[in-house]
This record gives sequence, C-alpha cells and structure tokens, in this order.
Amino acid sequence: MRLIVPREIRDGENRVALMPEVIAKLVKEGITVEIETGAGTGAHASDDAYQAQGAKVFAHSDRSSVLGGADVLLSVQPLPASDFALMKKGAITLSFLPGSATDSIDSAVKAGVTAFSMELIPRISRAQSMDALTSQALCAGYRAALIGAELSPRFFPLLMTAAGTVTPAQVLVLGAGVAGLQAIATARRLGAVVSAYDVRPSSADEVRSMGATFIELELESLEGSGGYAREMTEERAAKQRELLKPYITKSNVVITTAAVPNRKAPLLVTKDMYGDMAPGSVIVDLAAESGGNVEGSVAGETLLTEKGVKVWGGKDVPSQLPFHASSLYSKNLVNLLGLIVKSEEQDGKKIASIHLNFDDEIIEASAVTHDGVRRK
Repeated sequence: MRLIVPREIRDGENRVALMPEVIAKLVKEGITVEIETGAGTGAHASDDAYQAQGAKVFAHSDRSSVLGGADVLLSVQPLPASDFALMKKGAITLSFLPGSATDSIDSAVKAGVTAFSMELIPRISRAQSMDALTSQALCAGYRAALIGAELSPRFFPLLMTAAGTVTPAQVLVLGAGVAGLQAIATARRLGAVVSAYDVRPSSADEVRSMGATFIELELESLEGSGGYAREMTEERAAKQRELLKPYITKSNVVITTAAVPNRKAPLLVTKDMYGDMAPGSVIVDLAAESGGNVEGSVAGETLLTEKGVKVWGGKDVPSQLPFHASSLYSKNLVNLLGLIVKSEEQDGKKIASIHLNFDDEIIEASAVTHDGVRRK
C-alpha cells in the first residue's frame, strides 16, 4: 500500500502532513511512505530525515505519476482539483476539507476518491487523539498570547525595580475553548493578569483553574453540542457586547478565539467597543479568516486605529508554529489511519490494506465523499 505526502502549495502554509517521527511506525505496518522533496522544509524536516526513518522521497517532476499510484494521500490543506483528477478510483485522502472547498470536493466525487475531512472528526472520547481542530487550536492560542505580548508596548508581568513598580498587563480572552484556554495559560505564564468570558458557564471552572478570572454576565447560557456554543440571536449578541464593553475598555490586550467550523465567526467586538481603549492597546483576532470576531480586523494584517489601538487579524496561525503544529497534526492523521488501514502477516511480512467500516461513527462522520457520491 502506497501512502503519499505531497508538498503543500498554498501560500503561507508551512506545515506538513507527516513528520519524520511517525514514519517508522507506518513502515513497520507494511505501508510504503513516499514524501515529495521539500515537503517538510517549512516545518524544519529535511528529506534526509524522512529517508532515515524509511520513507522514499520523490521529485516534484514525478508528482503527477506518484499521485496517480497513491492508495492513501495525506495533506494539510485540501488538494486542488487538478490533483484529485490524477488519482485512481478508490484512493483515500485525509486533510482539512471545509464545505466551502467545493472544487476539491466535486473533483473527489468525479474521481471516485474517498475524501475525509479532519474538521468533521466527532468530539467524542474515542476520537480525541484524532482531533486535528483541537491540536491546531492549541497552537493558535499559544501564538495569540505571544502576538499580544509582542505588539503591546507594556511588560506582561509585575516587576519590582529600583526605578519603581511596573504594573502587570491586563489581558482579556473572549472564548474559552481550546485556543482560548491555551491563550489564557500562556498569558498567565508571561505574568499578565488575565480575565476571560465564554457564553458557556461550564467553562468557568477551566478558566479559574488556569489562574484567570471568569467574567459572569447576566445572560442565558448558550451551551451547544459537540463542545461548541449555540448560535446566538442578534438581540442577545447586542446585549452581550454592551455588557462586555467596560471589560474591553480597561484591557491592555484582548484576544478573541470564538470560531465554529464551516460557519461565519460571531462578531464579539465592534469598533465602538474598542474605541475607548488606551493608546497602545492590542486586539488579537484569531477568527479573522472566517469573518472575524472583531469589527475591522483583516486576516494577515495589523491595523492601527486613529486612537492608537492595534488590531491583528490572524491568518494561517498554526502554520506560524510549523514544527509542533505539524507534529501534532501528523499524529492525528496516524491515529485516524489506524481505523482505515489494517495490516496482516503474510509469509513473515506485513501487508497493509484499506478497510472502510462506515458503521464506525468516526468514519461515518468524517467521510465527505465516497464511491462517487458527496455524503456531506
């Protein structure tokens, strides 16, 4: 069985689907692993490192023929339609594959390829080791706190100096999911005084366990299924913004992390809300690519308001930490492959083959296309 990892072609994508550390495990199971030359460069994984673990490295000029012989293909971003067109019927792909990637999905259907989306891994205990959204959100939350500290003109920690006392920065985190909790933990390690808000009151204990203060607003809970918050009405959203404004105004750094896969990010912070923040204040919007939690944020840009507030719009944030983001993602993929690929001993040698069991809720939930049909 041939497992192929092509080089990512999207601008700004530095991650790779497999890191060298997981290759030996796959080879041991009878899988032939082939990596396109330079695929791991952005994540600081060399071709030699892959070969040392038992992978084969193929030239970019051979990409078309290699993809045509792939049984399983792993990537971070959705494959372009032209790559799906090269693949044989019955091949399998594992990648992030949002519903908006219609060209890729349509091409997978036309090619008879079974395409799995890492966004659709269900949030159940058995699937935790495969949950790529969580692993990449961890990276994004960590990065968000570092960006806030880097852009702020203030120290984060309390400092006692001969020249006087430096007061700690006040950091507010909106959204206490995986990214939010990691942002809280990192900001706390840097010494900031951190507070946080989430529409799910159940998040309060987790926030407090990180050493932060949980902000309680007199609003109804929006606990939803799968660990996500339910969508709120505009009336409730307006009331929430009104109640949060005083907390935003007094903060030196605000980090917003609210996002739901395949949906527009909720607007949490308007220009009016951050209009009275002190000059030099910073807002980090991790949801800028999906519509933005912050009015005026632009993915990939840092804007400076007339009053001196910096608004940083996140773009490819996990890819800004490519080594560990790739390491975590590759382990997510290998764990999912454990449900898809089975190995058997034949004549003292392990032979791997594909076995799809759609009675398994993880397989059922994450397969977007199969046998020429779009399933989701």
